Amino acid sequence: MNTAKIKTEDISVSKTSENSIPNAKENKDFPIVAIGASAGGLETLELFFSNMPEDKSMAFVIVQHLDPNHVGMMPELLQRMTSMTVFQVTDGLKIKPNCIYVIPPNKSMSILNNTLYLFATAETHGIRLPIDIFFRSLANDRQEKSVGIILSGMGSDGSLGVKAIKEKNGLVLVQEPSSAKFDSMPRNAIQAITPDIIASAPELPAKLIEILHFMPQPKKDLELDASNKNNIDKIIILLREQTGHDFSMYKKNTLFRRIERRKGIHKIDKIQNYVRFMQENPNETQILFKELLIGVTNFFRDPEVWKKLQEQILPEILEKFPNGYKLRAWVPGCSTGEEAYSLAIIFKEALAKIKTQKNLSLQIFATDLDTQSIEKARKGIYPSNIVADVSPERISQFFIGDNEGYRVNAVIREMVVFAPHNVIKDPPFTKLDILSCRNMLIYMEAELQNKLMALFNYSLKPGGIMVLGSAETQGTSHEGFEVLDTKLKIYRRSLLSPELGLLDFPSSFSINNKTKPQMNSPQKVVENIETLTDQILLQQFTPASVLVNEKGDIIYITGRTGKYLEPVAGKANWNIYVILREGLRIVFPAAFQKALKTYDAIKLNNVKIENGNVSYVNATIQRLEKPETIKDLILIVFRDEPENEGSKLENPKINKEGSTVQHSELEMELLQCYKDLQTVRQEMQLSQEELKSTNEELQSTNEELQSTNEELTTSKEEMQSLNEELQTVNSELQNKLSEFSRANNDMKNLLNSTEIGTLFLDRNLNIRRFTDPIMEIFKVRASDIGRPFTDLVTKLKYPEIGYNANLVIKNLTAIETENETQDGRWFDTKILPYRTIDDHIDGLVLTFNDITKAKKLEIELKEANESLQLNRETHYRHLFESAKDGILMLDEETGKITDVNPFLIKLLGYTKEEFLEKCIWEIGFLKDIVTNKEKFVELQKKKIIRYDNLPLESSKGKKIYVEFISNKYTVDNHKVIQCFIRDITQKKLAEEILLKNKK
Repeated sequence: MNTAKIKTEDISVSKTSENSIPNAKENKDFPIVAIGASAGGLETLELFFSNMPEDKSMAFVIVQHLDPNHVGMMPELLQRMTSMTVFQVTDGLKIKPNCIYVIPPNKSMSILNNTLYLFATAETHGIRLPIDIFFRSLANDRQEKSVGIILSGMGSDGSLGVKAIKEKNGLVLVQEPSSAKFDSMPRNAIQAITPDIIASAPELPAKLIEILHFMPQPKKDLELDASNKNNIDKIIILLREQTGHDFSMYKKNTLFRRIERRKGIHKIDKIQNYVRFMQENPNETQILFKELLIGVTNFFRDPEVWKKLQEQILPEILEKFPNGYKLRAWVPGCSTGEEAYSLAIIFKEALAKIKTQKNLSLQIFATDLDTQSIEKARKGIYPSNIVADVSPERISQFFIGDNEGYRVNAVIREMVVFAPHNVIKDPPFTKLDILSCRNMLIYMEAELQNKLMALFNYSLKPGGIMVLGSAETQGTSHEGFEVLDTKLKIYRRSLLSPELGLLDFPSSFSINNKTKPQMNSPQKVVENIETLTDQILLQQFTPASVLVNEKGDIIYITGRTGKYLEPVAGKANWNIYVILREGLRIVFPAAFQKALKTYDAIKLNNVKIENGNVSYVNATIQRLEKPETIKDLILIVFRDEPENEGSKLENPKINKEGSTVQHSELEMELLQCYKDLQTVRQEMQLSQEELKSTNEELQSTNEELQSTNEELTTSKEEMQSLNEELQTVNSELQNKLSEFSRANNDMKNLLNSTEIGTLFLDRNLNIRRFTDPIMEIFKVRASDIGRPFTDLVTKLKYPEIGYNANLVIKNLTAIETENETQDGRWFDTKILPYRTIDDHIDGLVLTFNDITKAKKLEIELKEANESLQLNRETHYRHLFESAKDGILMLDEETGKITDVNPFLIKLLGYTKEEFLEKCIWEIGFLKDIVTNKEKFVELQKKKIIRYDNLPLESSKGKKIYVEFISNKYTVDNHKVIQCFIRDITQKKLAEEILLKNKK
C-alpha cells in the first residue's frame, strides 16, 4: 500500500513539473469543468469518471468540502478509475486538457488565466465554502466558457457559485437529488438556479459531451444576419405571447447567446428548428424566459458600493431629513431579494451612527418580473453559505438561524415590500429618495436605457440617490443627474429636473398598434331610379313582415301589417304577443318558442283571422343567423292564403244538411288544436324533466343547507360560549381599567402634591407626560405631548439641558444641577434614566425642585459671613496699624515680606517699599535676625522664636535694641509668619545705668 502510494505521488510530482512547462502551441479554449462534491462524493466521482470517455480535451478540477484535518487520498483513488492523469494541486499549477486536478486539504483555490492558485483556508462564521470560492473564480476567469457540476454532498456550498456561472452564461449540471447519497448540495443548487442538466452521476458525462458538442463557440463581436434576426424576432413574439413581456429591446447579442445555449442543450442545430421546438414545447419558452431574466444576485454585491453608501452617502442624506420622516426606496429587478435586504441593513447601520438621533424609517419597494423569485424573496430564507457575503456581526444582528439556513429578522423583513412588476410597462414608484437598479440596464439596448433613465429621473425626488451596477452606465442620457462617484456608479438627481417628454411605454404587449375604429359618417342618400324602385317594391309588392327581439318587442315593420296586427287600447304596447289578431294570437306563441331554438323557418299555414271579413294567412317565423348586426332577431313574414275555389262547390249529399265550408273550417281548427296540443305536451314533458332535475338539485341544496344550518347552529353555540368568555374578559378588563384609572389619579395627585415639577420623556426626548408644576417653568400644554421638549420655551437659565439629556441617555448616569430662572427663582434640576420594571431604559425623567427659599437663605448666610469676615479684618487692621510694637508679616513658603506696620517703619526709618516683596535675609539691617535662607528654614520649622536684646540699626545709624518674637498661623488656607519687634532701647539704657551705679 505504501509503495503504491509513493509511486502515485512520484507520478503526480513528475507530471506537475512537466505540466508547469509552458507550451507555445497550447490551446487555451478547452473546457475547464469544476466539480463540487462533499460527503459521499468519492463514490459519485468514481461513477462519473468511469463513464467519461478518454481524450475529450477537457480538464477537470475537483473541489471537495471536507474536514480541514482530513488527510486526502483522492488523487490516488481516482487514478485507479481513469486513464487521465490526476494531480493534487500545488500553488501556480497550469491547467492542461485531459487531466484531473484535486484541491489539497485545508486550502481554498482560485483560477486566473488557466492557472490554479492556493490560499489559506478562510472560515466565514465557522463555515468553509471552498466550492463557492472556486466556482466564482472560474466564472470570472472563463466567463461563458465556465462549466460547473454539483454532485452529492451535505450543506449548501456551491449554490452561490452556480449562480455566478449562470450569470456569465456558463453551463451548470447537477446530480439528480434522488440518486445522490447526500442530496442537500444538489437540492440547494436546483433551488438557487435552473440547471441546464439534471441527471444521475453515470449519465452526466454523456450529457456534458453532447452539450459541449452542440454548443457554439462564443464570439466577442457577434453579427446577426437577416435570417437570424428574423428568427429572433419570432422567438420574441413567442415570449411575448406566453409571458406577456416584451424582449424586443433586449440586447440582441445577449439574447442570441442565451438562445444558442438552449439550442446546444436540446441538440438543435438551426435556430429555425429551435423556433419550432418552442412552439411545440411551451415549457421551453418559460425556461428561456427565466434564463433571460438572469436572476443572479447576492448580499452586499460589490462591497465598496455598500461601504460608500453606509459611511458617506446615507449619513449625509439622513442628517437632512426631519425627525419622523419616512424614506422611500425602489429596487427594480430585485430577483430573490438579497439586494433589497442589503439596503435595509445598511440603512439601519447608517441610522445608528448619525450624530443627531432621529426617528427615521425606510420603506423599500422591491420588484421583479419573475414571480417565483418574488415568492422566495418574501420568505426571506437563505442558505447558510450567505456567510461568505454577510459579516458575523450582521448575521447575529439581522438574521435568525434555523434548519433551512438563515432567515431575515422581522425588523428588516417589515421594511421591504415585494411585488411582481414590469419596469417597462407598469407604472413606476414615485417620490423616491433612493433607487437601486444594479445589473439590469446592461442587458438592454441604448434606446431602452435612455427611456428608463428618464423614468428613474421622474421617479426620484430632487436630491434623490440612484445606484447603478458596476458594469452599467446612464446610457447616452446624462441629463438630470449629478455624478457622486464615477467608479461606483452612484448618482444624485439634480434639483432642477430637465424637461422630459412623455415616456412612451406600451401598457401591454398582447396587441400592438391598436387602431381606433373609424365611425362611418352617414352617407347622403342619392335619389336615383334604383332607390325609388326598391322603395316601391318594398311598399307595394313585398309581403308584410315584422322584426322582433327574443321577447317579442317589435323593432322594425315592413309593408302593410294592419290586417294581421291590431294595437290594443290603453298605454302603447309594441309587443307582438299583445297586438296579434285573434286567430294568430292562439297559434303564434308555440311556433315562436320553437323558432327561438333553431335557425330553421317555422311555418303556420291557413290560420283563420277575422278583420271584418274572414280570411286565411300563412305566417313564417325565422330566427336570423346573419348579418351580425341583426343576428338572433326574429323575422315574421305574413302572406295571405288565396280563397279555395273547391270550397265554394256544393256537395249534393251534404248540401241538404248544411254548408261544407263550415265543416271544413271545423276540421282545420281541430287539426290545429291537435298540433297545438302536441306542442304543449312536448313542452310540458321537457318542463317536467327540467323540474325533476331542478327538484333533485333543490333537494341536494336543501341537504347542504341543512348541513350548513347544523354547522351554523354549532358555530352559534361556540359564538355564544365565546361571547360569554369575552364578556368575562371584558368585565375583568373594565375592572383593570378602573384600577388603572384610580392608580393613575393617585399617581397624578401624588406627583402634584409633592410640588416637584416632573417631565417624562421617551428615548427621542419627546414629551410623554408632565405634572402641573412643570407649567410654571416651561410653556407646555397637553397638545405638546409627542413634541421634543427642547422646542419648548422655558424660563430656566439652563441652555445645556438638551445636551445633558442626551448624555444621560448615552451614559445612563444621572446629572443634578442648580439653575436660576429669569424671574429669580431657583430649582434643583435632576435628569435621570427612566427604568421600566424589567430594568429597561425607556426614556428620561426630569425633576425640578423649587429651592428658592433655601437658596435665598444660603445667599444671606454667605453675605453675613462675608460681612463678619470684613469686620474682623477691619478690626485686625486697626490693631495692626495702631500697635505700639513693630509687626512684620512673612510668607511662610518664600520668606518674602508681605506687610509691615507704620510703627516699625517709623522705628527703623525705612520706607514701606524697602520692606515689601523682599526676602527677609535680603534686607541688610535684618540680617542679624535671619542671615540666609538656611536660617529661614530653621525659622519655618519652629512654631515660636524669641530673641532678646537683638541690636538693630536705623536708617540714620542709630543703634536700637529690640525684642523679636515670631509665630506661625494660617489665613485663608495660606501659612504666614508674624514677627513682633518691640523697642527695648530705653530699657537697655536703664539697665546699663543701673549696672554702673551698682559698680
